[in-house]
Amino acid sequence: MSFPTRLIRWLPCLALLAGPALAANSDVEQLTKDPKNWAMQSGNFANHRYSELKQINSKNAKNLQVAWTFSTGVLRGHEGGPLVIGDTMYIHSPFPNKVFAIALEDQAIRWKYEPKQDPTVIPVMCCDTVNRGVAYANGKIFLQQADTTLVALDAKTGAELWKVKVGDPKIGETTTNTPHVFKDKVLTGISGGEFGVRGRITAHDINTGKVMWKAYSTGPDNELLVDPAKTMTWTDGKMAPIGPDSSLKSWQGDQWKLGGGTTWGWYSYDPALNLVYYGTGNPSTWNPRQRPGDNKWSMTIFARDLDTGQAKWVYQMTPHDEWDYDGVNEMILADMKVKGQARKALVHFDRNGFAYTLDRVSGELLVAEKFDPKVNWATHVDMKSGRPQVVAKYSTDKNGPDVNSKGICPSALGTKDQQPATYSRKTGLFYVPTNHVCMDYEPFQIEYTAGQPYVGSTLSMYAAPNSHGGLGNFIAWDASAGKIVWSKPEKFSVWSGALSTAGDVVFYGTLEGHIKAVDNNGKELWKFKTPSGIIGNVHTWEYKGKQYIGVLSGIGGWAGIGLAAGLTKGTEGLGAVGGYKDLAKYTELGGVLTVFALPDR
Repeated sequence: MSFPTRLIRWLPCLALLAGPALAANSDVEQLTKDPKNWAMQSGNFANHRYSELKQINSKNAKNLQVAWTFSTGVLRGHEGGPLVIGDTMYIHSPFPNKVFAIALEDQAIRWKYEPKQDPTVIPVMCCDTVNRGVAYANGKIFLQQADTTLVALDAKTGAELWKVKVGDPKIGETTTNTPHVFKDKVLTGISGGEFGVRGRITAHDINTGKVMWKAYSTGPDNELLVDPAKTMTWTDGKMAPIGPDSSLKSWQGDQWKLGGGTTWGWYSYDPALNLVYYGTGNPSTWNPRQRPGDNKWSMTIFARDLDTGQAKWVYQMTPHDEWDYDGVNEMILADMKVKGQARKALVHFDRNGFAYTLDRVSGELLVAEKFDPKVNWATHVDMKSGRPQVVAKYSTDKNGPDVNSKGICPSALGTKDQQPATYSRKTGLFYVPTNHVCMDYEPFQIEYTAGQPYVGSTLSMYAAPNSHGGLGNFIAWDASAGKIVWSKPEKFSVWSGALSTAGDVVFYGTLEGHIKAVDNNGKELWKFKTPSGIIGNVHTWEYKGKQYIGVLSGIGGWAGIGLAAGLTKGTEGLGAVGGYKDLAKYTELGGVLTVFALPDR
């Protein structure tokens, strides 16, 4: 028998062997390549939030009008946004985390899923009952419920396919993040840094929910999934191994067990490198005197191998965080020139007010600059050590417990919270929703009790002094140079995820409820007042040859917690109630998707 003949006979067998392996990988990457879909919360694996659609452009955006609306039937904060796959839209809500499948043809509800959750989970949700959206892959919708249940639904019928618990609300663990599907895995995190939760990320099989790996933010090396000799970090101007027990050595005693470092933000993935990137949150408690040391690896960017969870490199942005500068904001992957050299870069706008550009292959620190000129808690980031240079006046640790450190910029909300930025592949710029808020911060001694707040600080917030008087800016950022290109002031924080398009239009929403369109230079082209304040993320899709823009409105989240939860004391809501007290003059509770399109000719 000739070799070609034998090969032909073996081909069916080879196909059978290869089939399951190929089928195991999700179809979501392919779906994101078609701009008619909006198949991931951030648009694609790289978190670009950019669309190649250009029917709506800088010349005709002024003509946008409402095409249709949909009410979720739920109040409180509506973060995240819908997905669009083919002829179907999938919409989520805050607690109780409803999911709707909507036919784009006539906006009919194809199915609705409403999980039965114990309402006692609500008091242990730090900053409103938000949820950042569902994920899609291989005919499944993935929902991360507030009560830590991760569930897979049949995308056609809404039927439950599997569900697993990833945490325990009785000890303060909740889940507010969107699941992320990369290859054959769905990744999810945990919330609860204000309850002494120990942060972690978990990878599950998309077909069964089985845990494939779990990686903690704090603790022993084997639970961190790090190799002391091979996991690298930036130090002394170069990458070097983290060494053994890097986390344990940075905490006093067993404090790492209550160490925070939660993982409720946005994840990204580079298929060529097979690396997943995400950030970890604040250490517990907010009283820094109770946890001496760098508190690794809270406030850290992790780059992990998707198949094994093993960390290739780490970078801690705010060692021994003294201000609640969570590091969970999105990691945006972009190829660019930095100082004349082509780099596979990772760009991260941190709560601490510094925008970081790193080499996503090696973890090298390339750029670290303030993206709000009012940031004052540190003078700069030392590029050799990678550490921020803290100003003693604003050090809550140096000043000590029961001392009110005043005038710290930014506030604990950060210069940007979880509201995701967008990267325009056309202009090469990043368009960033920001907060322009400062604070007074008074830490105090607190004891840990499972399931009870473990904060240990009183905060007051207010607009950055000696500025434009507002609480926010929408900016364009050059990540290669580390510079603001332009800045558009806003009355309130811009708490909405932005969208950029090939039509030279950038969209974002405001807390008082406007969705706005600006051109690439920041000139306002159009705005519309939606029924409630916008903390949702703008997205776009095409159906039957027509481009649509959509956004969820429903005031809430940390900035809107006063309205959402009926709080009135200025220091409530971890200080946000006083800072955003004027919101009540402009908006009220709601829960509506508003969809826009150009008028038919």
